[in-house]
Amino acid sequence: MEFVFAAGQAQLAAADHLLVVATKSAFGPRERGKAAIARWLPPDLVPLALQLGAEAQPGLLAGASTSRTANGKRLTVGVLADERSRHASPAGAEGIRKLVAGSGLGGKAAVLLVLDHSDHVLAAVNAIGRALPTFTRKSTTKAAGTLAIACTLANGTAVTPTATEIDVVARARFAATLVDTPPTELDPAAFAAVAKKALRSLRGVRVREIAGDALLRAKLGGIHAVGRCARSAPRLLIAQAGPQKGTHVALVGKGITYDTGGLHIKARGAMETMKSDMGGAAAMLGAFLVLARQKPAHRLSLLLCMAENAIGPAAYKPDDILTLHSGKTVEINNTDAEGRLLLADGCSYAARELGASIVLDAATLTGAQGVATGDLHAAVVANDEAIEQALLVAGRATGDLCWPLPFAPEFYRSEFASPIADMRNSVKNRSNAQSSCAAEFVHWHLDGTKVRWGHVDLAFPAFRGDRGTGFGVALFAAAVRALARG
Repeated sequence: MEFVFAAGQAQLAAADHLLVVATKSAFGPRERGKAAIARWLPPDLVPLALQLGAEAQPGLLAGASTSRTANGKRLTVGVLADERSRHASPAGAEGIRKLVAGSGLGGKAAVLLVLDHSDHVLAAVNAIGRALPTFTRKSTTKAAGTLAIACTLANGTAVTPTATEIDVVARARFAATLVDTPPTELDPAAFAAVAKKALRSLRGVRVREIAGDALLRAKLGGIHAVGRCARSAPRLLIAQAGPQKGTHVALVGKGITYDTGGLHIKARGAMETMKSDMGGAAAMLGAFLVLARQKPAHRLSLLLCMAENAIGPAAYKPDDILTLHSGKTVEINNTDAEGRLLLADGCSYAARELGASIVLDAATLTGAQGVATGDLHAAVVANDEAIEQALLVAGRATGDLCWPLPFAPEFYRSEFASPIADMRNSVKNRSNAQSSCAAEFVHWHLDGTKVRWGHVDLAFPAFRGDRGTGFGVALFAAAVRALARG
């Protein structure tokens, strides 16, 4: 479904299905949202919209009432709870997503968002994008329709998304489409080709690739080992933008295009949906595209670590010892803990070869992330408090929510103890802060670099209801802008 932004009442009136979203108080005794509804809706729909809004019950999140109008068109009014917890999005983004996803919008449709504050527009529109994924192969699918979106404050004042905010939402939907693409169609080579096409459409972006056995010559033993037996060779795709001066921010994404678990193969039920294991790379690609289009005043790098964790005669094995880019050796005790091997190589390369001063990585890294922070909050681990705070603030502003986990190398490195190598790649105690431990494995490979580092485990937020969400694009675009200013 294509998004267009409505400039006036006519575009909403032309819709076959109109969804109005506002807080419950907008339809209360004072009808706080009446001015907005009266400005944007045809006069004959205003009383019905106010009535439906008064009838809808949001509970703690959101609820809706719907009706068919006299001319056969459909009007749905969704109400958001008036209060949100301090760890939720102030814009009520998840409530908006729920209302849009459940409304059955299709064909010629429109949404009127009555916002509490003009700063909420990005999170609100990002939520709409998340509710309406684009990828489908259903044989009965009709031609994609158009969704007209209007944003207004309660007093009727229009709020128009900026060009950058519109780009963020478009790139997030692009990232979600990549995650939803079947893995045989989006193997490492195909993923790299899609990324290069998108990157080369932007002026001033420099792109190069290290693939196959060239990874070994570049000392990227982790990426090579994980993907070396797949039909499509593993690779590190590197893109750079901006001047060769100032703060240098590197975005590193885990791009496992399919994860069988390797020789520690996943069971049936655990392997399905593992096309989503490149959600971190998709998010970083989207964020880089947004930031590079703005012609950053600082140096910006993108590193997509791509591999298929396949099985075959050449597969890396339990008990193998790998030498990663950091020079540290890793004894393999779990071939299904492969993402951290890619990230360790990518982060080390960003710091040591590219000279990044800030390294941010994103990955669908651990199932334990969902246990620790749930379906909606990604987990943040950082060696720098300013980076941690930048991610938390950006998450609440964009609707890509985050929550911090402990950063404590002295508590977690012992979990990886090996008698014959610098470390193993999987913990001995799976009940000891698994997500923090996995992050620490990556951080360990930055020893001696003095970079500021932040890690986001987005395993659950990036793939919900068996669909990609585009989570992370808005988050990292906002966080990088804040860190570059600081």
